[in-house]
This record gives sequence, C-alpha cells and structure tokens, in this order.
Amino acid sequence: MLTHHHAQVNGTELHYVSAGDGGAPILLVHGFPETWWAFHRLIPLLAARRRVFAVDLRGFGDSAVAGPDFDAAVAAEDLHALIGRLGVGPVHVLGQDLGGGAVFRLAARHPEDVLGVIAVETALAGFGFELLTDVARGGAWHIGAVAAEGVPELLLRGREREFLRYAFDAMSAAPGAVGEADLAEFARTYARPGGWSGAAGLYRAALREGEELRALAEEPGVRAPVLAVGAGTGGFTADTLARAAGDVVDVRVDGVGHWVALEAPERLAQVVLGFTGGAEG
Repeated sequence: MLTHHHAQVNGTELHYVSAGDGGAPILLVHGFPETWWAFHRLIPLLAARRRVFAVDLRGFGDSAVAGPDFDAAVAAEDLHALIGRLGVGPVHVLGQDLGGGAVFRLAARHPEDVLGVIAVETALAGFGFELLTDVARGGAWHIGAVAAEGVPELLLRGREREFLRYAFDAMSAAPGAVGEADLAEFARTYARPGGWSGAAGLYRAALREGEELRALAEEPGVRAPVLAVGAGTGGFTADTLARAAGDVVDVRVDGVGHWVALEAPERLAQVVLGFTGGAEG
C-alpha cells in the first residue's frame, strides 16, 4: 500500500511516498514538468519486490516552496538528508530528466548513500545539456523561460494545465499515456504559489553548472554502477553518462517517448528490477 509522508530535512520539508517492504530500497527522483506522480504506475510494480520511495523535490509537488538560492547542489543535499532520515541507505537512485543533476551530485558527493544509479532520459550540464538550450538547432524554448525570474508565473499562471498538455504531448509516443487525471494532479501543484520555484532553480543550475559537473566527474567521480535507460532520445542518455560516469549499462525502451515511467511502466519496472537484482525474487 502506498503511503504519504512529510520529512523536515536540510532546512526544508519534503513530501514523499513509500510502498513495499522488501529488498534493497529504490528512491525515485522526478524531472520536469513532473512530481512524484510521474511514478505512480511504476511504484506498485517495483514495490512487489522492493521497498520504494518517490520524492517531490524541493519546490515541486507537495514539498515546500524553494527559495532563490535553490539549485541542484541543494537538491542533492536534500536527498542525502532524506536518505539519512529514512534510515534505509544505501539505496538505488533512479533519476530522470531534470532530476539527473541532483542524482549525479548525490552519487559523487555521497557514495555511501548509493548502491546504483539509474538514469532515465537524462541530460547533464557539461555533457550535452547545452544542446537542449540551443533553440536555433532544435533546442527547447521553455528552458530559458522557466529559468527566468518571474517569467513562468507571468506566462503560465492560470494556464498550467494547457502548458502541461502541450509539454507531455510533444514528447510522448503513446497517445493517452498522460491522461486528464494525470494533468490535473500535475497542474494542482504547479498552480500553487511558488509552484514553479523548484523547476526554475534546477534549470538555472543546469545553465551554469557544466564546469562543476565535469570536475565532479573527474574527482571524486561516480563509483556506483550506472544504468542508462534511453527511449525517445535514443542513445543520448547512455552517451551522456558514459562520459560523466565511466562504465554504463545501456538499455533502450523502443517505441516509447520521453515519459518512460508513464508510457511504459511495466517495461521500465522489468529493466529496473533486473539492474537492482530483483527480477527473480
């Protein structure tokens, strides 16, 4: 059974959900424009064999609003503090999309917390994220808009659901995978005061942290095993992680768009359980 919790950690309050009670634990970290809800179909599949946690990063979902100094480094320390508070470390950490920077930092800075890293459709600053910001070459326009102070509220207040429908449809290969109930849940928290604060902080970080992440990749580096799961972006995640973390297991989920946990939860669960050693029991 899935249960909801709040934890006071690292000067903030994080909302997270938990399910399952056996095996090495897995912590799920969402991207943008998501919350923990991105994993609501995946969690019961994993929880049949694993203890599972899914967190709303600071400034997202039902976690506390983020301040102006929030970035991926702070998010990584939030995750470190949460793992300590839960008393379940080390854990396998699955990070997707924009959550990848925080997960990479956690694995590099706090290797004692991490059994393995699962990167799903992930870009990292310094290792290819910059390509996504170049609108002249097909990059995403929303990155600069969300990162700019006050702009998300100016452009998207009252239009959260419409923007989310556009964003999910644009990068989905499974019509209907993100339904009206999903949009309502995502929009509910993006529409709250400060609902864009987490995304703004992480995008601002991603626009400037490339040099720092390259340095972290060199020393101390990521020593945990890494699984790269590519779908709509093909080999981009594996190419990124191979440069950032060394030896990487590359798995592709074909016929799926960017939102793997929502579009193909059964296939993703099989991949994750196989990597974490839980596919057979």
